[in-house]
Amino acid sequence: MRILIVEDEVNLAEALTQILKKNHYSVDAVHDGQTGLDNALSGIYDLLLLDIMLPGMDGITLLKTIRAEGIATPVIMLTAKGEISDTITGLDCGADDYVAKPFSTGELLARIRAALRRKGEVVPEDGLKFGDIELNTSTLKLSCNGKELKLILKECELLELLMLRKSAVTSKEQMIEKLWGFDSDAEHNNVEVYISFLRKKLAFLNASVRISTIRGVGYVLEATS
Repeated sequence: MRILIVEDEVNLAEALTQILKKNHYSVDAVHDGQTGLDNALSGIYDLLLLDIMLPGMDGITLLKTIRAEGIATPVIMLTAKGEISDTITGLDCGADDYVAKPFSTGELLARIRAALRRKGEVVPEDGLKFGDIELNTSTLKLSCNGKELKLILKECELLELLMLRKSAVTSKEQMIEKLWGFDSDAEHNNVEVYISFLRKKLAFLNASVRISTIRGVGYVLEATS
């Protein structure tokens, strides 16, 4: 899952980036409102962490703008103590939650999981299941019928995306945007390489789940009987 941090305190943004990456989220961080808006309007993010006080465009204006454009991405406002009125305004304008600075890592991660659950994503702490496979996104371990192996991070992110989308076909462009970012230099062959790796690992586990190619469209996860 991909998270956008819009926070002008560079040190805090960097710390948040490291925390989220350690918990296997893909993260982009920007430090002003206008750049945050440009990124948010791309529609590739699963959640936004949005500071209220930003240079160029404040967080409330950014939030109003993306909601007016029909962007329903969950937003958690990052607020300083004493900004109660701003927090209320943010919630009234479409924010899903807020966290007051300073906050604990555990609280932030729990609020992120809760916001994603409300969006409709399945975000269990222990793992995802599809057919006879189970993916633990915390340990990067893929298991099937008592056997398990460890994936590399990008494999885990790609399989997680396919499992969350269930029977929906996912294009290579969507995979690149979600896993590498919309301004990335990644190409279709990057996706093909990781799809190949995952297919070999599913075969090694004798899983009934397979990654099917829908020619000209993309990939979909299927569980065969």
